[in-house]
Amino acid sequence: MHVRGSARSSLLLSLFPVPKSHLTGFVCCFIPSRDIIRTLSGKFIHLWSRRGTETMEQPETVPEAASVGDTAETEDANTGKRKHEEADPPETGGRGKRRRGAGGKKLRPGERYIPPPQKRNPGISFSQEHFKETSYYFEGGLRKVFPYYFDFKTYCKGRWIGKSLLEVFKSEFRAESIEYYERAAKEGRIRLNETPVEDLSVVLRNNDHMRNTVHRHEPPVIGTPLEILVDDGEVLVVDKPASIPVHPCGRFRHNTVIFILGKEHGVSELHTVHRLDRLTSGVLLFARTLEKSKKLDQMVRDRQLEKEYVCRVEGEFPEGELICEEPILVVSFKIGLCRVDPKGKECRTVFQRLSFNGKTSVVRCLPLTGRTHQIRVHLQYLGFPILNDPIYGSHAWGPHRGKGGLVGKSDEELLQALVEEHRSQEDLHLLDLMGDCVGVQREAEKVEKTDLTQAENSSEKEISSKASLEESQSLETADIVGNQSKAADSTQKTPPGTRDHLCSECKLVRPDPTKEELVMYLHALRYKGPDFEYSTQLPDWAKEDWQDTGFS
Repeated sequence: MHVRGSARSSLLLSLFPVPKSHLTGFVCCFIPSRDIIRTLSGKFIHLWSRRGTETMEQPETVPEAASVGDTAETEDANTGKRKHEEADPPETGGRGKRRRGAGGKKLRPGERYIPPPQKRNPGISFSQEHFKETSYYFEGGLRKVFPYYFDFKTYCKGRWIGKSLLEVFKSEFRAESIEYYERAAKEGRIRLNETPVEDLSVVLRNNDHMRNTVHRHEPPVIGTPLEILVDDGEVLVVDKPASIPVHPCGRFRHNTVIFILGKEHGVSELHTVHRLDRLTSGVLLFARTLEKSKKLDQMVRDRQLEKEYVCRVEGEFPEGELICEEPILVVSFKIGLCRVDPKGKECRTVFQRLSFNGKTSVVRCLPLTGRTHQIRVHLQYLGFPILNDPIYGSHAWGPHRGKGGLVGKSDEELLQALVEEHRSQEDLHLLDLMGDCVGVQREAEKVEKTDLTQAENSSEKEISSKASLEESQSLETADIVGNQSKAADSTQKTPPGTRDHLCSECKLVRPDPTKEELVMYLHALRYKGPDFEYSTQLPDWAKEDWQDTGFS
């Protein structure tokens, strides 16, 4: 390596800084040999590389978060001061003391250190640590979950930057009162960058990481056992009972197919091939390996996967084969609400009546495309909604309940009408099951509320195998609407030892949901591919001689 005199001088000065008064004649009189230059150059590169490494280092220690119920008033044993009140250590030396993990940046007096955001590992799966958070118990034919403590997490949203925690709680987290958040902060349940927050006036900055510990209650689901139909090492097929979500979402976590399989069958790291609505029952496929998941995904894209459903609809469905090809438009991506609209995506569903009992019909459904709520929307359009469909059979759609695509309301008016109808019936369990894991109430009011959830949610396609603890939670409608029916009576049937003095849910009195509220008469009967076929038995309500006593 050939180095010119000026370059040599710069290199030497960067490695061996000396006072300016000693520099006279230094460059001219000291011309090192090529071997010395080679040695010093290597040393320079090593030091520069090390400096870059230190700049990217994460903090070696993270302040340990206070456990639930502990106060955040941790005091130093010697000074008696709270740790977060201690002054920054004095700077020493001409360059000042650099804080590890801060990229070499000096913190101004009173400035908070904000660690850089951590890169999420997309391969994390739910583990035994997650499964052991709580346990099940069965009561009245329902699967229930003991209330448990859970940490909601999120990075600071862009719209929160420059606002105080108090302002954010007031504007977006209105499911609880400000008094609740103030009490929760005093008990160490609200943390910022893993440090307990006592004063909600703290101003949020970019990359702030928030954690909120809550006492979590999950809605009950049908107590029917989850039956595994096939498990050959590549594919896992189950017969999903109605009312159980496939993966964690909204208020559901342990009462989901993914967690039940992990907790009761020791099965984890599954890849979802398709999904079923919570109220829908039947064949549900999972891939055991990534390779098999890709193959099945390709079959779905190439429409090589034949799906057969069965449902019971209102009225006398026409005999013979009936094809509906009306395009479907998503009214709200937030809750997955859809309707027939010329601007929608192409759809095709083949229907065939199987039986009629004088009031209702059993219909065979072959969806040739895979749009959200396709069968339910097409049946509504044809004027034969599924008998107990809480959304597409609702009178909120107007006098004709959406038949022929006639609604007569704007999308916002429709959403609000759906909420009002279920609220007037005090049917909080149906509200809890309406949307696909997001609240209708917030959409109807056009309020963009957010719970303390992970900002980078995994897609539905990979959430069962790739979502970590923080990546799949959001606030459910019943969390908001339910606050309107809180009772002073504290005799809620919460099992002893699982109550929390700050939890508003522990003070609620809610009757158990009925079977009619948890079961929709739509069942995935069969899934068939080029070299496989998986099927289940017909449910009782799909049998020809079945008589409905719960609906007129």
